[in-house]
Amino acid sequence: MKTLFVNACIRKESRTRRLAEYLLKRLDPDYVEVKLQKEAIHPLNEETLNRRNELCAEERFDDPFFTYARQFKEAKTVVIAAPYYDLSFSALLKDYLETINVVGLTFHYLDDDLPASLSNIKRLIYITTAGGTIVSHEYGYGYVKTMFECFYEVKDQAYFFAEKLDLLGADPEAILKETKDKIDSYLEKLEK
Repeated sequence: MKTLFVNACIRKESRTRRLAEYLLKRLDPDYVEVKLQKEAIHPLNEETLNRRNELCAEERFDDPFFTYARQFKEAKTVVIAAPYYDLSFSALLKDYLETINVVGLTFHYLDDDLPASLSNIKRLIYITTAGGTIVSHEYGYGYVKTMFECFYEVKDQAYFFAEKLDLLGADPEAILKETKDKIDSYLEKLEK
């Protein structure tokens, strides 16, 4: 698999999803999509955490419990579409990240206790939109950016956002067009 699209959008008419699909149409029309709202991904609790730990200790990474982690590991590019909610992203994405971040499968620890990637991932593209102002990029994209740098050694990262879409007097389509123009510039550089 070349491109994995992690779709954390909830609304049917999601503007974040529209931007992601705009990018994906040119980047890799044959992408694989994980639509988090439709998947059976649940928050970790004591029972599932214990099961995960047992499976990891036995190196049973072929277990269905690790389906999403195995899929994630094989991608070369990960595109995440996550609307900006409550200074970050929805719990759907956090649950997914906990599901795919598996020691022994997607990363491991070196002798100096630092994590190192076991994945094929080379590029992260993160897309978000907000009806208001994005107060901090650190809580949403910043979290994902750091995770991909720390656990997966991904230096090639891009971040696209459209904000203030629902403010009085805003022209949402013009704002989205500005972000699409930035996406176009980014893709043109990749194609060279």
